[in-house]
Amino acid sequence: MTLILAPAVIQVAGVVIVGAIFIQSVFLIVSSFRRLAIEREQRRVTLDSLRYQAEMATAESKKEGERTTLSWSGHRKFEVQRKVKEVEGVHSFYLAPHDGKPLPPFLPGQYLTFQLRIPDQPKPVIRCYSLSDSPNNPDCYRVSIKKIPPPPDKPDGQPGVSSTYFNDILQEGDILDVKAPSGQFFLDMTSDLPIVFIGGGIGLTPVLSMLSALTESGIKREVWFFLGVRNGKEHLMKEQLEALNQANENLRLHVCYSDPQKGDEKGRDYQHSGHVSVDLFKELLPSNNYTFYICGPPPMMEFLTGGLKEWGVPDDDVHFEAFGPATVKKTKAEAPEAGEAAAVEVIFDRSGKTLKWDGGAESLLDFAEDNGIVIDSGCRAGNCGTCVVAVKSGEVNYLTDPGATPEEGSCLTCVAVPKTALTLDA
Repeated sequence: MTLILAPAVIQVAGVVIVGAIFIQSVFLIVSSFRRLAIEREQRRVTLDSLRYQAEMATAESKKEGERTTLSWSGHRKFEVQRKVKEVEGVHSFYLAPHDGKPLPPFLPGQYLTFQLRIPDQPKPVIRCYSLSDSPNNPDCYRVSIKKIPPPPDKPDGQPGVSSTYFNDILQEGDILDVKAPSGQFFLDMTSDLPIVFIGGGIGLTPVLSMLSALTESGIKREVWFFLGVRNGKEHLMKEQLEALNQANENLRLHVCYSDPQKGDEKGRDYQHSGHVSVDLFKELLPSNNYTFYICGPPPMMEFLTGGLKEWGVPDDDVHFEAFGPATVKKTKAEAPEAGEAAAVEVIFDRSGKTLKWDGGAESLLDFAEDNGIVIDSGCRAGNCGTCVVAVKSGEVNYLTDPGATPEEGSCLTCVAVPKTALTLDA
């Protein structure tokens, strides 16, 4: 039996087939255009990234040249141009070079080292303080310093010597001896990776400098800023942070008050009650794929660095500034094990003492002091370089990366431990 289709049916079938072919063709054309558009966008993003990196590399190369030509060795005289109260117990100091010559741009996050001649102190006091503003001001530097109170367990004790000098004694017009900016905790301005800045109390200062540099550069880089303070009375640089938040469309600012007071309004003055924490990061950040820059009091830094490690953030993506002894134990290399300690001999040649390293001291500086050997020191965090001692024989390990790289044949005793038997010129 032969099936004969009516002309109308054949016509409809033809229309359907043609329509299907047309639709498929349109789909293929649209898909091709979409694929081409995606490829073009990917090429554009890649080219923009390469162009950005080239521009940043050129700009940083120029600044590096200025840092080299305008920098100085030893100490330079600076005048306190302005002294500004930020909050109770914290002042900012605007420092202009006494010789009137231009200043080198610093790397955002670096610090200044001061040699302070403080009344009633038997010798100059060496201290490091982070630069707290943009690195692009050729006329002055700014440091912001908190007066350190007596220890909680000794309320009748002495407050911080240098911080008291800055806050209570130093006045506008006074002269200070200052070393050139230095330090290894600084923002890589040539990278385009997303960033998380974290500041706790006065630890805000170096990361604020980083944020200022990033915002002024016009770089379209994803950035989060977390600040932890107790309440509005301690909310440092509030106006500057809010201005940066307005100027940087890629910035997400989150302020945490751990102890809000009457008058502190959530949503206006701060965004979160409690401390800055990794749990808060997990709640807000889309992933842990960020570069973290942290500066704050020791308990906060220990808490956050440990939490980030547990969250799976690689050590290379976590950068921090230690502004006191043993702030964060990020060990590069260990001292000899306890069982090997008896075999490690440390000779303090100038003092005429030969001692056995027992592993009980935090550093060679502590070990020397425990045994009545005087070594000059300042920051005790490997930054100021004051505790440098010549190594006459043997090797040391550094427990943290020193901010002030010692000359070959020398070591920074405040962050060093013996690797082998040692003879030190001390």
